[in-house]
Amino acid sequence: MRPFRTMACGLLLTAGLAGCVTPGAQRTTSAPSGAATQAAQALYTRGQFGEAAQAYLDLASQDPSHRDYYKLLAAESYRQEGTIERGAPLLADIRRSKLEGEDALHFDALRAEIALKNNDPATALSLTGQPTSRVSPALMLRLTELRARAQAAAGDPWKAAGTRVDMDAQLQGLDREQNRRQIVTLLSGLGAADLSGRAAGLPPGDRMLPWINEAQTQLGVSVSRPPAVLDQAVGTVTGGEKGVREGYKVPTKVALLLPLSGPLASAGTTIRDGFFTSYIDAGRNDAPRPAVAVYDSGNDAQHAVAAYDKAVAEGARLVVGPLNRDGVSAIFAKGALPAPILTLNYPNDNRNLPPAGANEFGLLPETEGAQVADHMADRGIKNASVIVSTDDFARRAGNAFKAEWQARGGVLDSQITLNTATVDYASQLHESTDKDPVTNGIFISMKPQQARLLVPQLRLAKNTLPIFATSHVYGGVDDAASDRDLDGVEFCDAPWLFDAQPGLPRRSDLTGSMPPTRGVSARLFAFGMDAWGLVPYLEWLRAHPGSYFPGATGQLVADEFGRVRRVLIWARFQDGMAHPIAGSLELEAPAASPTVDTGEG
Repeated sequence: MRPFRTMACGLLLTAGLAGCVTPGAQRTTSAPSGAATQAAQALYTRGQFGEAAQAYLDLASQDPSHRDYYKLLAAESYRQEGTIERGAPLLADIRRSKLEGEDALHFDALRAEIALKNNDPATALSLTGQPTSRVSPALMLRLTELRARAQAAAGDPWKAAGTRVDMDAQLQGLDREQNRRQIVTLLSGLGAADLSGRAAGLPPGDRMLPWINEAQTQLGVSVSRPPAVLDQAVGTVTGGEKGVREGYKVPTKVALLLPLSGPLASAGTTIRDGFFTSYIDAGRNDAPRPAVAVYDSGNDAQHAVAAYDKAVAEGARLVVGPLNRDGVSAIFAKGALPAPILTLNYPNDNRNLPPAGANEFGLLPETEGAQVADHMADRGIKNASVIVSTDDFARRAGNAFKAEWQARGGVLDSQITLNTATVDYASQLHESTDKDPVTNGIFISMKPQQARLLVPQLRLAKNTLPIFATSHVYGGVDDAASDRDLDGVEFCDAPWLFDAQPGLPRRSDLTGSMPPTRGVSARLFAFGMDAWGLVPYLEWLRAHPGSYFPGATGQLVADEFGRVRRVLIWARFQDGMAHPIAGSLELEAPAASPTVDTGEG
């Protein structure tokens, strides 16, 4: 066996990515395989790179017919040792024409690395162009990464980022995580104005657009993210195994991390009940289901990390949770995750990409605020007034609405935070009786009792503008007497609250026996249902743009970074009753960039 095929995993991409150099192309003649060659190879495999290099040099002096081959192996050994400069004289003495198969490209890769070390990106670029013949994936990846480094060193970060985007799908684990950080760093260095201009010139769906959005977020710029494409629901095609649908894949054991004690215990229990309701219902299709173990993740980072570590030690192949942001942040800070995770919240600082193996899912105010902005813009409304209450959910939803509204080109007429200590809101409102209700609208985010005071006061002031709201305007139960004051208000919400998502256990069938399915806690119950529903389809959703999971909290799509986004349903109050708007499940996904909490705010 040739050492290039059997060497142990080492530094494949010298910018910090790890991998194995295992080219697959054959030499045109047999590689030497005597005892001395095998001994040198064994030194290399054990990581004794300096000794291996010397052994190969001895072989080069003893076997003139293979001297170029052995010197190449010696130079590669020095590279693995971290002293690539010691290989430079050897490479200068190698005759490229004497190298066979992919050895010549390995030779070029080593020369390119040395050129970069000597601040000569032009030479590195000339050595890392597209090969004219088929190349093994590992070697192609190495050459591509060297080209990206050369492009960056030559002062072209845009091309360097594009080259790294091309590599992304071929990488895994820490390699992929490091490469993604490099992409965002390269693009961020271009500046917000430059990125905006480049984004404007790209066609919809261009591979660079998601990365530009990530870089803009890093720079603190609010961008309107392209809507998710909802082409086909997962599981619509039958697989080969009985009960298994296309895309369905489950690990052998799943750990569910939830707060089952402390101040978040009620939320944790509700999510757990929703999870197992959906899990049990999935059994009716005879599809395989994993064993599930539940762990109390507490209410802080320390308990969340301890629960994750215990779950992995006890054999979990996928972890769902934790619920608190501090816990998510602490688990992400571990770096390489020994088991993939579907978090039920986002980290405190969500500007960074999720680590390798991580998927993020949450009920976020930002999602709702941004979806309302998109909905109003799609209705042709140009000017909006924002009225929110003082609670955290309303504040965050209002900020997300403003960012998305302005990114969509809308005009913000006013932004009011109501003083909810009084029931008289009239003095806090701006006059708007003369505004066109076709091109003007009002966004509100507040709880039902506050909205029931606000809307009549707007109408008494002869304000006839259409009103759009987040889910908190609806208490989750029919209350025609109280909600008649909200007639005409449109709001986004989880479709399961209205039994508007086919294929799921019906809420109306559960409310009599399961108290968590009543009122506002029903949203957390639906969240738990989706936590299980996503488990079999996570890999499929990330690998197949346009696929979505018809969930209890909305149509669920996963972007290339592992963030699960929700497409909520639209409903309207009529005669005091909330009714889904026909066709609202087909709306496009919200464009918000998630920032914080899961739950009822």
